[in-house]
Amino acid sequence: MEEKSTMSFLDHLEELRWRLVRCAIVIVILAVVLWMYQEWIINTVFLSMKDSSFITYRLMCEWFGVCTPEIPVKMQSTVMSGQFTYALTMSIIGAIVLAFPYIFYQIWSFIKPGLKQNERSAVKGIVFYVSILFFIGILFGYFIVSPLCVQFFGTYQISKQIENIFTVNSYMSTIISTVFYSGLLFLMPVIAYIFAKIGIITATFLRKYRKHSIVGVLILSAVITPPDMLSQIIVSIPILMLYEISILVTARVNKKQAQEA
Repeated sequence: MEEKSTMSFLDHLEELRWRLVRCAIVIVILAVVLWMYQEWIINTVFLSMKDSSFITYRLMCEWFGVCTPEIPVKMQSTVMSGQFTYALTMSIIGAIVLAFPYIFYQIWSFIKPGLKQNERSAVKGIVFYVSILFFIGILFGYFIVSPLCVQFFGTYQISKQIENIFTVNSYMSTIISTVFYSGLLFLMPVIAYIFAKIGIITATFLRKYRKHSIVGVLILSAVITPPDMLSQIIVSIPILMLYEISILVTARVNKKQAQEA
């Protein structure tokens, strides 16, 4: 009996290993493809964000009358391996983002057999919903949060005698981290659902700290956006909506748990 249990544990480790290997293979393949188009990606996806013709700036100018002047930013690399390192980082992070649905599917497929039938039914379609939320967050980070960061920090000067000359390290890490964390932030309803299922949070708890969350979101928006009310509202509204959706999801889970009890 002990040997069977040990073999069962080893079988699980073997399955996990192969799932991680599959994820690594997909990431490497996508990273190689992105590496082949690195110059186009750097120019079109990243450096275009410092031009006033970037789509976010144009739409804000047309729709809200908030026009962005040319951002006086120069780029430089101060480390010998700087450009190579960030081309490699861009390729790997980009590959992880593109492969996210497959990675999550592999992780979920490993966890799913350990759940009860009613738990599987409760999270039916989770791979699809998690992937959709993640990519919406990525788009929100890329087209809303990152351009506002670049606009604010690129145009801010404490003295006209000081130029904004960003290193590729600073510029790229700001955009990549902002976009990636925005993708993770949009998974808030899913995380709330999981935490509610295992009893860590309740809808009552989230409602109790709703005012605190609003203040926190406004402070966060004020830090990462230009100092104007419109930009703060644009960033704050989706995050607050996610918080309210998390409350509704948690309340539904709590209600169902109470009925089962």
